[in-house]
Amino acid sequence: MGVISRGFGSRRRESDPHLPPGQYLTEDFPVLSAGPTPAIDTADWSFTIVNETGDRTSWSWADMMAMPIDDIGTDIHCVTRWSKLGTHWRGVSLDHFFEKVKTSDAYTMVHSYGGYTTNVPLEDLLDGKAWIAFEFEGEPLDPEHGGPARLLVPHLYFWKSAKWVNGIRMHSNDDPGFWEQNGYNIYGDPWKEQRYW
Repeated sequence: MGVISRGFGSRRRESDPHLPPGQYLTEDFPVLSAGPTPAIDTADWSFTIVNETGDRTSWSWADMMAMPIDDIGTDIHCVTRWSKLGTHWRGVSLDHFFEKVKTSDAYTMVHSYGGYTTNVPLEDLLDGKAWIAFEFEGEPLDPEHGGPARLLVPHLYFWKSAKWVNGIRMHSNDDPGFWEQNGYNIYGDPWKEQRYW
């Protein structure tokens, strides 16, 4: 199993309206991974969406850098109960990637270098709700935090924001990914405390 950094532990819940139930604030950026940190050079990185007919649409790092880039200010919430408020990211909205993808499926399986997977309904990736993020707080995203690029879906618990993202496969059913098969909630809304099954 992965390596856990500082910032984990039991803490009292602070009274802050930006904190979902059961969360505590942290200044750290704790690390929890389902395996070793892969080393991915941006020259070798690619992102591919596969639709239900098997059609593949792929982008290189240069392709992604040529797309519109957003500055994202958001709070993030981990299922292990830490929250980090007012974080700043840069990335490309999933809306731009899906402009070139034809699909009638309502669900996705997000894939990462290293084999990690997580399921996310398509509607939670579109309409400005999710990005492929490559910068955090003005710096390139550290490998331990998913660099060179990770999915960022801040309205769901952070395990849905897959590190080292390299693709999405369309699904007709909401099939469980790695953590979902191991007891985590199929959806993961922090405001409803959807932590586990």
